[in-house]
Amino acid sequence: MTTNREPIATYRTYEEAQKTVDHLSDHGFPVKGTLIVGVGLRSVEQVVARMTYLRAAGWGALSGAWFGLLIGLFFGIFAARPGAWLTLLLWGLIWGAIAGAIFGLIAHAVHGGRRDFVSESSLVADRYEVLVDSEHAARAHELLRKPSG
Repeated sequence: MTTNREPIATYRTYEEAQKTVDHLSDHGFPVKGTLIVGVGLRSVEQVVARMTYLRAAGWGALSGAWFGLLIGLFFGIFAARPGAWLTLLLWGLIWGAIAGAIFGLIAHAVHGGRRDFVSESSLVADRYEVLVDSEHAARAHELLRKPSG
């Protein structure tokens, strides 16, 4: 069974739309099934730093250290000697960091100067619409005319 929904408000930010749904909820409105829909989506990529060999090695070392720590923990759990788990954990951490740094350097060098930057991607909407079940739209409009308090 499909539910018909209709827009009751449109906002420029997600936070404003979220406040509207919170306001409706605070006043006993049945918010189950309410939608906040981003309209006019676009991808935004923000450059945050330049990728250097040092940064590539550092990030590779960090990810390698995590992997090495996991492997060391795995071997440590099944170690025959009771106190060996800490030693295996530390060796896994160290060798993981070394291997990760080497891999990070190689991966950066292979790119050959293409994409020499670090960025963060996100989806952004032009506007956000709050949609409610059609049978409750009149009540939602009524509640939105009431001030928050």
